[in-house]
Amino acid sequence: MPRRHVGQLGFMDAAVSRRGNGGIDALAEIGRLVDWSAFESLLNGLHASPRGEAAYPPLVMFKVLLLQRWYGLSDPAMEAALSDRLSFMRFAGLSLEDRTPDHTTIWRFRDLLGGAGLIERLVAELDRQLAAAGAVLRQGTLIDASLVTSAARRPRLEEGRESPVDADARFGTSNERGRYEFGYKVHVAVDLGSGLVRALAVTPANLQEIQVAPRLLEAAAGTVYGDRGYDSDGLRASLAQRGLGDGVMRRRRGRDLTPADTDRNHALSLTRRAVEGVFGTMKRTYRMGRMRAFSLARNTVDVSLFTLAYNLRRWRVLATTP
Repeated sequence: MPRRHVGQLGFMDAAVSRRGNGGIDALAEIGRLVDWSAFESLLNGLHASPRGEAAYPPLVMFKVLLLQRWYGLSDPAMEAALSDRLSFMRFAGLSLEDRTPDHTTIWRFRDLLGGAGLIERLVAELDRQLAAAGAVLRQGTLIDASLVTSAARRPRLEEGRESPVDADARFGTSNERGRYEFGYKVHVAVDLGSGLVRALAVTPANLQEIQVAPRLLEAAAGTVYGDRGYDSDGLRASLAQRGLGDGVMRRRRGRDLTPADTDRNHALSLTRRAVEGVFGTMKRTYRMGRMRAFSLARNTVDVSLFTLAYNLRRWRVLATTP
């Protein structure tokens, strides 16, 4: 598929660029931090066919998806905003003379990212750049999970425990409220101090945290902090084998906690609760309190895009804070 030639600045672009309001351009600051050529190399396999209608450059579309996450926009709203906001066009690499992608093009490109593990490679590339820039502190690792409800209607009791619309979603218990919700769990490992997400996984809501923890440890450093849901002899053995510290809170497991265990749990809870800010930001600021798609694969892409957008914004904060 041939590629559109976009981003060629004309007279109007030059005239408009002189109308800056003197404020902080957060998008431009993020744009300067990132080596976009590395992402472009990963994305170049998309739309590689010489046939078909000319497609937008994959890097342009990738930046459009980041904008969509930062501003919590639906596909139609993103289409409208992209043709209306100059800062969006500049960040994406479009000029005033370029046609902007419509909502169908945005949806189709996001769907392409789920193929062949591409979204995982994009997340890994940003993690590599963050580490190379010294943004990852490695003072410790916070692991946690949060339940996000399905975009589908919750099945009624007489309908069984599965949805015909969202076949991957399941019922699970949220630690916060202790009641059953229907949807998925988002599992993360967060770098202590920087607040950057180092690893993530999306699973049906009925999968327990302890089952996913080994996948999160691959990016862990220092002491690993987790709530009572991660209390198991197997996990502690894995931490010791990897040379990681044990910051997992204790649960009763058939016996009462000792006063020392209670004091330890309280001290650990003060450290580990910082991870809850990631989920709060995801659900409130990024408007992801409910999944947007009807499958595990598509929801994984959505959450991965959130992670990319979240880490890029955190990187800007870390880079501009004295």
